[in-house]
Amino acid sequence: MIELPQRSRFERGEDLVVMKFGGTSVEDSDAIRRLIEIVRSRLHAQPVVVVSALARITDQLQEAGNAAAGGQLGSALETVRALYVRHEQLAAELASNEPQVKLGRELQAEFGNLESLVHDVAMCRQLNPPAQDRLLGFGECLSSKLVNAALREAGVEAAHIDARSCIVTDPRHGQAAPVWKVTNERLQQIVGPLLRMGQVPVMGGFIAATPEGVPTTLGRGGSDFSAAIVGAALQASRVEIWTDVDGIMTTDPKLCPDAKVIRKMSFEEAAELAHFGAKVLHPSTLAPAMRENIPVYVLNSWNPAGPGTEIVAQADTGSMVSAITAKREVAAVEIESPHGVSSELLRAIYAVFDRHSCPVDIMATSIGRVSLLVGSTAALPRIAADLEGVVNVRWENHKSLVCLVGEDIRRQPELASRIFAAVSDMDVRVPCQGASDRSISFLVEESRVEESVQRLHRLFFSRQEPAADWGGNSSAYCQAG
Repeated sequence: MIELPQRSRFERGEDLVVMKFGGTSVEDSDAIRRLIEIVRSRLHAQPVVVVSALARITDQLQEAGNAAAGGQLGSALETVRALYVRHEQLAAELASNEPQVKLGRELQAEFGNLESLVHDVAMCRQLNPPAQDRLLGFGECLSSKLVNAALREAGVEAAHIDARSCIVTDPRHGQAAPVWKVTNERLQQIVGPLLRMGQVPVMGGFIAATPEGVPTTLGRGGSDFSAAIVGAALQASRVEIWTDVDGIMTTDPKLCPDAKVIRKMSFEEAAELAHFGAKVLHPSTLAPAMRENIPVYVLNSWNPAGPGTEIVAQADTGSMVSAITAKREVAAVEIESPHGVSSELLRAIYAVFDRHSCPVDIMATSIGRVSLLVGSTAALPRIAADLEGVVNVRWENHKSLVCLVGEDIRRQPELASRIFAAVSDMDVRVPCQGASDRSISFLVEESRVEESVQRLHRLFFSRQEPAADWGGNSSAYCQAG
């Protein structure tokens, strides 16, 4: 007998919503109070809440770790003290009486552990990957406890869950990947009973642990991924990403003030934008949602009534180009082999790049040469040293990758002609195209990226009237960092 795959709650018409709130949506007491009202509006749908660290906290934790590793223990502890004061003040504003005392004790315990870790880093003068994962994970541990207490203070039956007890990953620190079977079982065992009792589970995003309990992280921006992991495990009807903008935009409105909000797009289009550096979603977010056919919504916690952007399996927008993004600080790497390019050589090259945690965005090969684009140049000297004697490695910095995304965009030759005609005077380079038909990209000098995006946005979007299914926003969203 053939067992049919389980349908998602979305397909069955049932409600269970995973709600992820980003750093700016939990940055202060006003933001958390908005979060509470948004969660209240979803109580009929069995919400699960996933939160990022408070805005800027992860960067400050990184600064403290770097200072400690550099022998500046006093500076590191001063940063930790400032973080404690900020969280303590929030606790006083959001909770009262006994709940505040309980929350205060929990925060003191967390900061005691944080101080101890900073001392350890200062003693060994090294912030290694496992220590860095422990360090950066404090932000989500703290914010999730604050939000849980605030929800309970407001009368919502919330229940805090340590995400490290249920999201299980491999030991690749800084960019860990879920061990899916164990993670799904843990989430169903731990979160499921709370939902059946009518409680609202609250957990931190971004953080996880190995099967042995060693803390890991899913990579910067990984709270989106956490929400999708939870949604897939629980067969959610939808995943909501709450941020401070009205949705995914046609480009960075700091470059193009007339940029518009895209009301609906496909999983594949959004995945292309994420891959090419747009600040839309964590690049891994959409895979679990796509696999389980769970719609993803990008919404604005400052404007909860807005429709946002809906990401679904199929979306016919009627536009040849859906969005334009630019990934800055890209390096174009040329690898020359005197003995030609073989499958063994490619495996060796990828192994070296993987060992140095340097992901490859695009690759092309020819006789005796491999061309790569990478988003980080920090590891390239070490990579070149590892490959010395096998191949010659050189690279160019100060490049930007401009990418246009749309359904079947590569199957429209006249579209490519219009694109490259618009930037023909910029000495652009078409690096190499991936397997997808949904994107066209090219390299341009860093100094010309803004002009190229503006020209292309005028070409494809300026003639469109802002009809009822479009919106606008003044915050950057589709621009790579």
